[in-house]
Amino acid sequence: MDAQQQQQQRAAIPQPPRQQQGGGGGGDFTAIFTVLLSFIAISAIVLVPSSSTLKNSLSVVHQVPEGHVGVYWRGGALLKTITYPGFHLKMPLITHFEPIQVTLQTDLVRDIPCGTKGGVMINFEKIEVVNRLHKDHVYETLLNYGVQYDNTWIYDKIHHEINQFCSVHSLQQVYIDMFDQIDEKMKDALQADCTRYAPGIEIISVRVTKPNIPESIRRNFEQMEEERTKVLIAVEKQRVAEKEAETHKKIAISEAEKNAHVSKIKMEQKLMEKDSARREEEISNLMYMARERSLADADFYRTMKEAEANKLMLTPQYLELKFIEAITNNSKIFFGDKVPNMLFDQRLLGNFLQDVASKGNVEA
Repeated sequence: MDAQQQQQQRAAIPQPPRQQQGGGGGGDFTAIFTVLLSFIAISAIVLVPSSSTLKNSLSVVHQVPEGHVGVYWRGGALLKTITYPGFHLKMPLITHFEPIQVTLQTDLVRDIPCGTKGGVMINFEKIEVVNRLHKDHVYETLLNYGVQYDNTWIYDKIHHEINQFCSVHSLQQVYIDMFDQIDEKMKDALQADCTRYAPGIEIISVRVTKPNIPESIRRNFEQMEEERTKVLIAVEKQRVAEKEAETHKKIAISEAEKNAHVSKIKMEQKLMEKDSARREEEISNLMYMARERSLADADFYRTMKEAEANKLMLTPQYLELKFIEAITNNSKIFFGDKVPNMLFDQRLLGNFLQDVASKGNVEA
């Protein structure tokens, strides 16, 4: 029954007269005007500055910049929806949008006062903390610490860690001796707490500038540095002098080694010459000895052969002949009673010849 009554009511409503085609451009102008107004309204909503809270609440179309992700709140409750760079739609007034940076960002912490172990107040004018929020932990980090999570884990934490460091170190250590270690110590301290409580935050590096110290202490440090510089200059001069002396020593040693090497070469050359002369003399001596040995052997051989020849020649008859020839050739005149007996005694001559022949046989 209700449906039939609604149809009857619609039929009873008078319909507006239709315009004739080609009769005028009033309808087209109305449509164009409506589209233009809609375009102006959408452009006004889109082109509102991104930092405006009104835009985040009222805009339908919103843009997520590169290097950011979009997070949303509905009725104050954080949604798990995460959008990436580009244009997106949302419900105006009900859904609130914020872009969250997920690339490297540098948080600058200024004016950090602290007291050293000795009670001297110093001030770190500027500390830079390079950090990054991982995309996978955006929801958990914002749920626990809000959009300004870096206030908790970077700005406030760096104040705490700097004061902790200064309270256990002297001014000398903070300002000079351990200043080069502060960067790493701050980085490790921040990362340790972030890893434990906010694992989505990564601390890349920390850059600490020299702290401001009281003027009187600064002048003392400058004087100490001047004195240290003088000492370093003196040490460097001494080191240069030592190096020069060592260089001269090495040159002298090198020259002496060179002379010794040359002398050794000359001595070896002389020894080689002497050795060559000795070998030449030995060869000459060997040649002379061989020649003399050959001559001696020849003489010995000749003498042996002559002796053998003489042995064959010394017969009793030959010896008697030679004896007679010797007596005959003797022109001397001997006087005495026994001279004739010696010369003409045939028995004495025969006995002599027999004795000679017998001796020759025995030797043979």
